[in-house]
Formats: sequence, structure tokens, C-alpha cells
Amino acid sequence: MAEGQAKCLAVVRIRGTVNVRRDVKDTLAMLRLHKPNHATLIPATPTYLGMLQKAKDYITWGEVSKETLAKLLQRRGRLTGGKPLTEEYLKKLGFSGFEALAEALHSGKLTLKQVPGLKPVFRLHPPSKGFRGSTKRHVAEGGELGYRGEKINELLERMM
Repeated sequence: MAEGQAKCLAVVRIRGTVNVRRDVKDTLAMLRLHKPNHATLIPATPTYLGMLQKAKDYITWGEVSKETLAKLLQRRGRLTGGKPLTEEYLKKLGFSGFEALAEALHSGKLTLKQVPGLKPVFRLHPPSKGFRGSTKRHVAEGGELGYRGEKINELLERMM
């Protein structure tokens, strides 16, 4: 990760809340990841990176690409009331389309919370063909948890 460049990270909750320590449960709540298969976008600031390390046994994360982010917004983006995010709504907000919103989010000019009416969490399906590894081990050990870098895009594609 280059210095001074605010990367947009996608965070996906993999595991549930049975026998979770209180501090980890609070961290997951602060990340707005209340249920398994929920995802959110966060900037790669030291504060958020510390939160990710605290909850690393329950989540996976990595740098999301603009293309995957645009697809995520189009397929799983929801407005308050559960209505889908539409191109017409984005045009009312001054964006030319999903790609323009994805560019603003990816570059760090905008956060999900700053888009009026947009829910800050994406409700995803379990991945098609299941998880590739264990949901109790980290990526480095052949599992699904923890930091996965660019491979988060493959997981998000399978979960949309």
C-alpha cells in the first residue's frame, strides 16, 4: 500500500457470534458487521486497520477494485426501506452512474455514510460453490479468515 494513498477496503464477516469476546463483538458492531455474509467498505486508516486486526478471526478483508465495487453497488446496494440502488437515484445525487460512485468511493473522496439514503452494509449471499478453505483458519493457513489482498474481489464476485 503506497503512503498517502487512501485505499478502499472491503470487509466481509464470515463467522457468527457464538462465544465471541465482548471487545471483538463491539468491534464488529463498530464496523457495522452484525451478521455473517454482510460486507462494508472502509478506508485503510490506522484506526480501521487496528479494528480489522482485533476481529481477524471472524472477518476477511482486502483491497476492492473499482469494477467489483461498481458491480457490488449495482447488484447489492440498497436504499433505506430496502429499495434497490438505481441509476436514476444516482443521477439525482449528481453521479453519472454506478462507475462514477464507485470511483468516488474507491478514491476516498466519499464514504458509504456520506451518500444520502444508501445503507452502509451490503447483504451478500454465501459464496457460490462454498468457501474454498476452512472458515476457522486464516488465509495464510489455507483458510478464509484475515487479510486476502486483491483476492477479495473473487470472493465478492462469488457472493453477489
